[in-house]
Amino acid sequence: MNAFSEFVQALLGLGVDAKELTSLQVSMRGIIIFVATLVMVRIGSKRSLAEKTAFDAALMIIIASVLARAINGSAPFVPTLVVGFVLVLLHRLFALGAYASHAFGILVKGKPVVIVENGRIDRKNMRVNHITQHDLEEDMRLDAQIEDPSKIKIARVERSGDISFIKAQ
Repeated sequence: MNAFSEFVQALLGLGVDAKELTSLQVSMRGIIIFVATLVMVRIGSKRSLAEKTAFDAALMIIIASVLARAINGSAPFVPTLVVGFVLVLLHRLFALGAYASHAFGILVKGKPVVIVENGRIDRKNMRVNHITQHDLEEDMRLDAQIEDPSKIKIARVERSGDISFIKAQ
């Protein structure tokens, strides 16, 4: 078993300074991180890949940053890999908490905000959500296929940041 351990250490460049890693070692690290990331995605939720909320996007950015360090050798390989799994499990735990508690869901995922109601634009809510008149008009054209806000019953900035529209009858 000692020979196998030494072989793996040499193959991955474990304990070697990042500047001394060979192309083969970095490639092998990349393959392992790729496979581990696929496992992490399967453990996590499919929604996190869609990055529908800041909660999901934050996980993907942090995971990518952390795991890249394991590939390039700027962080210890095994502990960094473990941290990736811990973060995915933490995300899943928070998602379960958001499912169980609406208040916790609002805390970690946010809540939708009304920006048009019965044709009237709520400029304060638009300003708070950094939605310009031009952004609203663009989304009305693209998503609701209309140009006149008076034909909107309600428009919301959803937790994902997308704007949803319900047309007036």
